[in-house]
Amino acid sequence: MGAAAKLSSSSRGFPEDLTGSVAVVTGASRGAGRGIALSLGERGATVYVTGRTVRGAAAVDGLPGTIDETAELVSARGGLGIPIRTDHTVDRDVETLFAQVYADQQRLDLLVNNVWGGYEGQPSNADFDAPFWEQPLSRWDKMLVAGVRATMVASYFAARLMLPARRGLIVATSLDKGPDDWNVEHHQGGPFSVFYDTAKTAINRMVMGMAVDLSPHRIAVIAISPGWMRTEAVLRAHDPTPDFLARTQSVEYVGRAIAALATDRHVFAKTGQIMRVGQLAREYGFVDVDGTQPD
Repeated sequence: MGAAAKLSSSSRGFPEDLTGSVAVVTGASRGAGRGIALSLGERGATVYVTGRTVRGAAAVDGLPGTIDETAELVSARGGLGIPIRTDHTVDRDVETLFAQVYADQQRLDLLVNNVWGGYEGQPSNADFDAPFWEQPLSRWDKMLVAGVRATMVASYFAARLMLPARRGLIVATSLDKGPDDWNVEHHQGGPFSVFYDTAKTAINRMVMGMAVDLSPHRIAVIAISPGWMRTEAVLRAHDPTPDFLARTQSVEYVGRAIAALATDRHVFAKTGQIMRVGQLAREYGFVDVDGTQPD
């Protein structure tokens, strides 16, 4: 179904209730993390919202959004939002986060690894697809530390909370690459970033490896690949023309995908896989906030 196609309200297929479920969404001050947290809250989940930006403090990258605001919006949607300031490049912060979750809930059902680094100080990302030797090495460092490593550290502590129950779901927002994306001729003149591609591929492989380790414990690990999302950073860099809006997705589309996975009793069958949001939308029958179902 194309991006312009719309589904009737009767076929939206929202996932069943998540009341009683406990989730952690990392990097949820804004962007995809906020959209994911709101979608889970809409289904009744208790959501621990993490990030560095808190009310009254300087905004990261000058972008709007705080973990406090996201938590309040989660509660307004019908869930319970709990903000915990966490710098996911600091292991002690992450350990403290999950210790608090255990102290409050004695369990964890869902971890969404969404925190990401690499864009700080680059408002327009005009050089994002420049050859690797022309890009700042700081971008590489941030993607590895605040992206790849942060995903491992959060999963490291989250898995320990899930093991006793022998159930749970760990999700990582990532990128699904098709065969043509590795074709040299295909890339000539087209957007491509060695830094970004390497980091996201590492996360995908990490998901596959974690799935192997956690398989005996019936804990599912899945990478989810959204399309081009209308995050605050993207909207700052692009004019919201009709063509732009038609080619992009809201940040809640990926959230609805994760909510659907979280309520699927057979989600373990997908462990170790990389799933595209559009693929899950067709399988579970949900749509984006505008009623469309982008591929």
